[in-house]
Amino acid sequence: MSLHYLDNSATTPVSAPVAQKALDLMTSRFGNPSSLHTLGFDAEQEMQNARKTIAGFLSVDPETITFTSGGTEANNLALLGAAESQKRRGKHILTTQIEHPSVLNTCKQLEKLGFSVQYLAPTKGGTISPDDVLEAIQEDTILISIMMVNNETGALFPWDTVASKIKKQYPQILLHSDMVQAFGKMPISLSKIPLDLLSCSGHKIGAPKGVGALYCKKGVTLRPPFAFGGGQEKGLRSGTENVPAIAAFGMAVSTLPSFAEQESRYQALQKQLLEDLKSFENVSLHLPGSHVPYISHFSLCGVKSETLVHFLASQNVFVSGGSACAKGKQSHVLTAMNLPKREIDASLRVSFSPHNTKEDIKALIEALEKADKTLVHT
Repeated sequence: MSLHYLDNSATTPVSAPVAQKALDLMTSRFGNPSSLHTLGFDAEQEMQNARKTIAGFLSVDPETITFTSGGTEANNLALLGAAESQKRRGKHILTTQIEHPSVLNTCKQLEKLGFSVQYLAPTKGGTISPDDVLEAIQEDTILISIMMVNNETGALFPWDTVASKIKKQYPQILLHSDMVQAFGKMPISLSKIPLDLLSCSGHKIGAPKGVGALYCKKGVTLRPPFAFGGGQEKGLRSGTENVPAIAAFGMAVSTLPSFAEQESRYQALQKQLLEDLKSFENVSLHLPGSHVPYISHFSLCGVKSETLVHFLASQNVFVSGGSACAKGKQSHVLTAMNLPKREIDASLRVSFSPHNTKEDIKALIEALEKADKTLVHT
């Protein structure tokens, strides 16, 4: 039975060339990048090549890229570091109710440290209103953190227009975006979007787990809250770098299909999925007004999502009931959207990668039809 993997917002498979790159750096060219001999120099060069590749995707200087263990650490470093560096100027931070837990839980920690965090609610359609963001800014606002693509619903926040408006009126406010679900899947040019901080992750785009990056604009100061040591990564993240994963991250980025090719594939797949879902009487779609084509969210009402996920897996079709980090808990994103409990309990997320085909959609629909007929409805 063929495997049909449609949970790419949780993680993605590592391709053979990317895995080979990591293996090579672990077994043959295993030097410490801080060492002065040739093995160390070789490792340092691999790391800098990856830094240049990732910087190129964002149209920024390679020196603005700091490697981390993933999106969670990048978000933590951005928020805690920015808040600490700006606390003399103010204590007000803006974010939303539908951020990833790595942002929400960091904000809760900042509240314990004396900062005032305002959590903006999504619209009924699941998006964040740019007007709400602008209206919520206060005299002592020091940081705004809003994800570009929601990891559960695919809602798209228009940073390309909002960032410029904020910077024009409030140039002192630092702007951060969790772009874990956007990086590598859509064009992002920070020469046009004036963000100060951006987080991304490797394992969402074909790199191994355990590597990510933080962009920090030149001139922006972060005060790292932890990891004192040898001063690696410009002092923002001391400790010997994970060179095999970093080099593999760079390889994964450099081997991605073009954005045009990805967009065309994702749109065709989502169109087919939404068309096929119309055959179910008990399906509720959760498509935000502005959304990306590689994440689709819906509910097969009457069947618990956990039950559905396990049943689909038995058919070799792999999706999720929402964010992988939720681990079965009720979605805070769907709750913030004020969806009926019946829909929240039966929610499914389908997320594509460049490797998915319409055969995967066909297998999903067939498995859902079987589930709808055989599982007990509540």
